[in-house]
Amino acid sequence: MSANPQFDVYRLPEEHEEIKAATREVCDAEVAPRAAETDANAEFPRKSYDALRAADLHAPHIPVEYGGAGIDALGTAIVIEEVARACASSSLIPAVNKLGTMPLLLAGSDDLKRRYLPQVASGEAMFSYCLSEPEAGSDVAGMTTKAVRDGDHFVINGAKRWITNAGESEYYTVFASTTPGSKSKGISAFVVEKGDEGVSFGAPEHKLGIKGSPTREVFFDNVRIPADRLIGEVDEGFKIAMRTLDHTRVTIAAQAVGIAQGALDYATGYVQERKQFGQAVSQFQGIQFMLADAAMKLTAARQMTYVAAGKSEREDHDLTFYGAAAKCFASDAAMDITTDAVQLLGGYGYTTDYPVERMMRDAKITQIYEGTNQVQRLVIGRQVLKGIMG
Repeated sequence: MSANPQFDVYRLPEEHEEIKAATREVCDAEVAPRAAETDANAEFPRKSYDALRAADLHAPHIPVEYGGAGIDALGTAIVIEEVARACASSSLIPAVNKLGTMPLLLAGSDDLKRRYLPQVASGEAMFSYCLSEPEAGSDVAGMTTKAVRDGDHFVINGAKRWITNAGESEYYTVFASTTPGSKSKGISAFVVEKGDEGVSFGAPEHKLGIKGSPTREVFFDNVRIPADRLIGEVDEGFKIAMRTLDHTRVTIAAQAVGIAQGALDYATGYVQERKQFGQAVSQFQGIQFMLADAAMKLTAARQMTYVAAGKSEREDHDLTFYGAAAKCFASDAAMDITTDAVQLLGGYGYTTDYPVERMMRDAKITQIYEGTNQVQRLVIGRQVLKGIMG
């Protein structure tokens, strides 16, 4: 304990340091050694999933009452950061489990939570999030997937695109129009199961990065589900979706921080071993400047992410600002840092024999999904104009 307790706010509590250390130990032993293979084969990292599941790190946010580890938002962000440091594809296991289940935690009935969350907590099932469509990415209100009430059921028709872990997940939070013509005010959220009749999947997308996390279209052809799988109330879906993203943009920020840390770690080790002109290249001022810039950006991104995670846990009034700002800043920083890491390795950085080119490819998506950084800047700007920025 410091002599002046008020300054303890600027360091992680001991329990979170323990979460960080435990996650790093698992990832160094079981996840990082498989990262290159996962990327090369573009296959879901089943063994990494098993390792995370064995350590209760696959869905750490699930509350204890539903069989989960009950780790808070900051601890979950740290888990995702540490997994991403080792393998970005694997970090989407805890991240997307949180994304998919957050609508239930925010607005689901007790029955719905007890029906689905324990299976995610145990690792028997994963949960994905179906919001984007072929013609409705940033324009969520433009979605065309429809859910029509039919007695005690809803019948869903449409398609969702860019769905992370589609086909691997057993459960899906699906957003659909229930009041045509009402745009954002006529959207509802539902739980759809992989085994429901009429659910099918497109071919996996061939992506630049995060290749071990399958991204596919999900199709709904007269999918008939019980009405009790409605999350919240009819036409509350848009509000639920936006509240969810306020929380889960923090996890993308954490993923970006982890990817950047992995790249900086590797590049720092490399420049101390690589020799040119009779000395380690780390002794050159230009190299040290690049490392210094990377370290400053990374430290700032991490602090923003941790603050946003704390606000997520408390559901502070300014979470929208902090979640968007952390996601935007951290992902931009990750792109800069991983690109410089490739530069620091020179020609070797451009080859698949070294991990930094993979990290650079993985970092790019953090600027795009869960709202492009252009959209984040719109969100941030509007919050500033409202006078909401902390």
